[in-house]
Amino acid sequence: MLIQPVILCGGSGTRLWPVSTPEKPKPFLQLLGERTLFQQALDRVADRSLFATPLVVAGEAHRQWVAEQAGNHALIVEPCARNTAPAIALAAARLDPETLMLACPSDHYIADESAFRDAVHTASELAADGNLVSLGIEPDRPETGYGYIERGEVLGAGHRTARFVEKPDEATAAAYLADGNFVWNAGIFVFRAGQLLDELAQFRPEMAELVRSAVEEGREKGDTFLPAEASFSAIAAESIDYALMENTRHAAVVTADMGWSDIGSWKALMDAHESKGGAASGNARLVDCKRVMVRSNGPRVSALGLEDVIIVVEGDEVLVVARDAAEKIGSLAGDESR
Repeated sequence: MLIQPVILCGGSGTRLWPVSTPEKPKPFLQLLGERTLFQQALDRVADRSLFATPLVVAGEAHRQWVAEQAGNHALIVEPCARNTAPAIALAAARLDPETLMLACPSDHYIADESAFRDAVHTASELAADGNLVSLGIEPDRPETGYGYIERGEVLGAGHRTARFVEKPDEATAAAYLADGNFVWNAGIFVFRAGQLLDELAQFRPEMAELVRSAVEEGREKGDTFLPAEASFSAIAAESIDYALMENTRHAAVVTADMGWSDIGSWKALMDAHESKGGAASGNARLVDCKRVMVRSNGPRVSALGLEDVIIVVEGDEVLVVARDAAEKIGSLAGDESR
C-alpha cells in the first residue's frame, strides 16, 4: 500500500519577519536553496513507488502559492485556521480508513532525505500494526526551542511513547540530553486514517463530529475540496499533540537522524545555513565576523568585527538582531508602530 502524504501549509508569518508575512509565510519562501520549503516537502515524497499523490491542506489565503509552487496534487482548503488536529482530521476523513497517512509540516528543513524515507518506512510498519507514530529527532544539544518525547519500552524498530514534554528550560534540556531517552518532537506523524478518526472520536468527540459534518457538507471542485465553513469554523483550535497524541494509549515514536530543523527562528535558519557551509545570501560583505548571517534582497550589507548577529534587509525593512534574541522577533512583527 502506498503511503498518503498530507502536507500541511500555513503560518502566521511572524517568526521570520520581515521576510515572512501572513500573506506569504515561510513554507512558500526560498530560504535554503532554489526550492521553497513547501516544494522541498513535496520533493521528499515524490517517489510514486512509495508515496501517493500528495494531499495538501492549506487556507484560502495561500491557495495561490500552492497552485504556483506545487506539481500534481490534491488540495483541501481550510475555511479558517484551526491548528493541526482539525487539519489532519479533514484529510483523514477524505481517505479510505485503511490508508497509511504521513502528516508533514511544509515549513521544515530536512537535510538527509534518505534517512527521512527510512524513518517513514519504519513508522509505517508500526502504524500498520495499530500505532500512532511520531518521528523523533536524536538531539545533539540541549535545545530549549523544541518539544521533547520521552521514549519508553522498545517497540519493533521504534519505542512506545512514554510522554510528551513541552519546551524545557536550559537545565532540563541538558538533563534530557544526558538521559539519552528523550528526542525532539519533529511534528511528523504516521497513522492509519480510520484509527486516527476513531481515536479522535474518543478523546475529542465534538471535534470529530464537526470534522465529519464539514466533510459531508463540503463540495468538490476539480482536485480541490472545500469543507463546509459553518461546521469547520465551530471547531476549537488544537494541535494533534494535545488533542490526540498525548492521550492515546497507542502512541509510538521512531527516532531519526536526518538533519532536521523546524526553521522556527532566524537563529534556526542560520544554523541550517551553517550546516550547509554558509550563512550569507544576497549582496553582503563580512570582515572579521564570527557567526554572522546576512540576508538582503536589495542594498549591500557590510559588517565588520561582529559576532552572533543576524542582519535581514527586505524591501524598506531592516532587521538587526542578536542571535540569541531571534526567538523574540514575533513581537516586532506585530508592532504596528514600526
